[in-house]
Formats: sequence, C-alpha cells, structure tokens
Amino acid sequence: MATYAIGDIQGCYRQLLKLLKKLQFNPHNDRLILVGDLVNRGPQSLEVIRYAMQNQASIDIVLGNHELHLLAVLDGVKMPRPTDTFHDVVSAPDRGAIRDWLINRPMAIHDQTLNFVVTHAGIHPGWTLQECLELAREVEDVLQGPERTAMFENMFGDKPRRWRDSHSGWKRTRFIINALTRMRFLTTSGKMDFEEVRPPGEQLPNLIPWFEYPNRKPIDATILFGHWSALGVFQKPGLLSLDSGCCWGRRLSAARIDTRPLEINSVRCKKVKLPVSVGEP
Repeated sequence: MATYAIGDIQGCYRQLLKLLKKLQFNPHNDRLILVGDLVNRGPQSLEVIRYAMQNQASIDIVLGNHELHLLAVLDGVKMPRPTDTFHDVVSAPDRGAIRDWLINRPMAIHDQTLNFVVTHAGIHPGWTLQECLELAREVEDVLQGPERTAMFENMFGDKPRRWRDSHSGWKRTRFIINALTRMRFLTTSGKMDFEEVRPPGEQLPNLIPWFEYPNRKPIDATILFGHWSALGVFQKPGLLSLDSGCCWGRRLSAARIDTRPLEINSVRCKKVKLPVSVGEP
C-alpha cells in the first residue's frame, strides 16, 4: 500500500490519469490525498470531481478556494465569473450529489501516522497545529450546517488581514478560510497579502512567505500544501509544496508520502486555453 499526494489539478483530468498511471496507483490498495483546487481553469472539472467521488474510499481531499467558489455558485449565492471553466459541473445532472459531497470534505487533514497535515494554502504562522485543526473544524461545521448559505454570502473579501483570537462571527470565518485557502505572503506587520503571487525572492520587500515568518509557531508535522503555482514543488524540513502549475503548461506533481525520503513524480502538461483575463493565481 502506498500513500500519494497530488497538487492542484484544476480540471486537468487527462493529466491526472497520466500521472496516476505513472504512479501505478491502485485505488483498491493505495491512498491518495488531493490538496484542493480540483476544479476550474482546466477543461474537465466534472471528470476530476467524479473520479474523486467514485474512488472516495481511497481518495481524500481538502477544500481549496476554487471548490468554495464552486459551492457558492451551486448554492445559488454567486454567479459564475466569465473566467470560470466549471460550467460542466454547474450543469451536470448530478450537481446536487456533487455539492453534498463537497460540503462534507474537510478544510484540513492531519495524518498522525505519517505525521503530515494537509491544507490547501498552508497554516497561518500564528497558529499551532491544534489551533489550525480546531479552526478548520469551525468552518467545516458552518459549511455542513444551516448557516452555509449565509457563510457563502459573507466569506468573500480580504479583511480582516491580521489574526486575533477575539475575531468573531463572519470576520472570524472569513479569516480562517482565507488563511487556509488563499495565503501566500504576510507583511512585516503581520497582515496577510493577497496580491503578490510571485515566488519568494521576487516579492515586494515588505512581504514574507508565511512559512518564513519570524516566530512562526512550531508545527510538529510536515505541512503539505498547494495553491502557489509560482512556488512549484518545494521542499524544506517540515514543508512540502506541490502545486507545479499544471494548467499553466508546466507539470502535475505527486509525492509518495509514506516513504523517506519523499519520492516526487510528475508529468508534463500542455497549457490549457484559458478565458481572456485569467491571470496566474
């Protein structure tokens, strides 16, 4: 039995199958963790979602920002943006089952045996592992409860940018979602920045990658994340980034995470034809 993790797929179903074939992934024996953003930008979001659902006994996912946006559309709270490419999901006859499946996926996964914690974008430097898991559960409880529609009506926005334990209501929920699904950099004063997408070393001088922030609370597990395609596959002690820009014509990457050292595999991807005005996330 092998355990793999795969970075942002974003509707690139053919590349996913190609990578799984290269891994010799067997859903009857192996386990797969997807780090979020299964949908959007690429052409086959519906196929990716259905594959994960059909093999849910062996596939775990965490929700990314694109899944949350899709759910808001499926619930009728938001209209699709002109740049969205998940119309196949929105018009699918089984969209209700897809919605119900997605709302029951976690925001974070902690594998104590393999000593990994998985979120889409990372863990805020002001949180311990236990705090991260508890805060993720707060969002999951709302997502799976009667206030889901209200959450979708209130979750979009960039503020607050600084974490305070005293945050409450939708401000608190919005911050947790943004930290888990959109975070890349923080300012030197501790505010999350959502504009800069370039890799570390190319950012403005007042910005610091979240995982290099001074006095970041220690996490006694390897943090596995995606979301940052410009960062690509990136490893350092306690960190593994796996978004290698498949939909931008680079690669789709996987790590076997039940072995040491971690075994990285990837497949080449053709750049998908994106709607006009879509910029790299």
